[in-house]
Amino acid sequence: MERLTLSDYGANHGIVNPVYGLPAPTMAGAPAASMHGPSAPPANMFDTVPGYEGTVAGGGGGYLPPPMPSVPMPVPEQAPSPDWHIPSISEDRARQAFSTYVSSKCCYSSAPVREGVITNMESFNTYRYRLETFMESRSTEWSQEPYAGQPVDAGVQPAPGPWQIAAQPPAFFQEHKQTIKVPYTSSVKNCHLCLGMGRNPCTTCAGAGNKVCWVCNGSGYRHSDDRCTHCNGRGRENCSSCSGSGSCQCDTCRGKRQLLVFINLNVKWSIEKDDFLAQDSSGLKVEKLEEVSGKELYKDAQYMVYPVRGFPDASVAQASERLVRDHQVKYAQTSRILQQRQTIELIPITKVNYMWKGKPNVYYVYGNEFKVNADDYPATCCCSVM
Repeated sequence: MERLTLSDYGANHGIVNPVYGLPAPTMAGAPAASMHGPSAPPANMFDTVPGYEGTVAGGGGGYLPPPMPSVPMPVPEQAPSPDWHIPSISEDRARQAFSTYVSSKCCYSSAPVREGVITNMESFNTYRYRLETFMESRSTEWSQEPYAGQPVDAGVQPAPGPWQIAAQPPAFFQEHKQTIKVPYTSSVKNCHLCLGMGRNPCTTCAGAGNKVCWVCNGSGYRHSDDRCTHCNGRGRENCSSCSGSGSCQCDTCRGKRQLLVFINLNVKWSIEKDDFLAQDSSGLKVEKLEEVSGKELYKDAQYMVYPVRGFPDASVAQASERLVRDHQVKYAQTSRILQQRQTIELIPITKVNYMWKGKPNVYYVYGNEFKVNADDYPATCCCSVM
């Protein structure tokens, strides 16, 4: 069998990640709890911060492209040649799986299991190739919180760039999110919603402090000349929402009149995954194979993986070449790739032909779980629910 070889995919493929885990500059920002008010602040409320010109309130500015690695690349290592041994199942195992499947069906008779005679078993080699890319993405947004004496550091010194700020990454292939307040971006502004007053007109009474009495509907009387006791004949009652003052505490600044505005850095570690399932001639529907696992024939995890070469099924090698290139083009522009992992699984499929009552029938046993598919089971009955 041809030995697995590695394609010429540039200096970044097949090597240890040169940036993941390296000490970041000493600019650790404290995690910030985002507290957006009910109304977005105007754009002119925010200062211009070099390196963060595209930052908007509430996000939406897109992910920021990472810088190019600035450390030397280690020499790549060639992956070892895997074992392509193909397992098969026995007649007894096929019968056992068939029996378990039929017993789980309330409307299936077990007669074909007991009386059926297996005439032929065919094994099919179906492969699933999977490429996973673990990456880090960064985006920024202007945030705000009521000002209550927090440190103000805008302009003290230049703010560090989005990719210069230290973040605590999770283990490889564990998704996670972290929000960090960008140092030297915090400033104090008057609250835009209450215009620095700390209070807003009550929305229940429109600032009047009172509203029409719900008992007498504003007439001051209940029946004929009986004065309304609820409003003492005024026809109006004090607003319960604002206690008759006509205004309520501003929800945005919580009555503090001022806001601390700053830039939040949102760091996201995510996994992008693509699968390729090689075609087979067994006749089993491809959707069934998505439900099961297979025997892992090959696994390779590196900073950048090489496309697989020398695999017995040429379509798998072609899929590896295509997906590795696609992931590079699609994700490296807006994210920092930290690790890639590729696997090849053999999903065993056994087509079992058997005779029952003089007629040929077929069922399939597939996956590590020995699942069974028998769409044309010959002994079913109609069930009804009373």
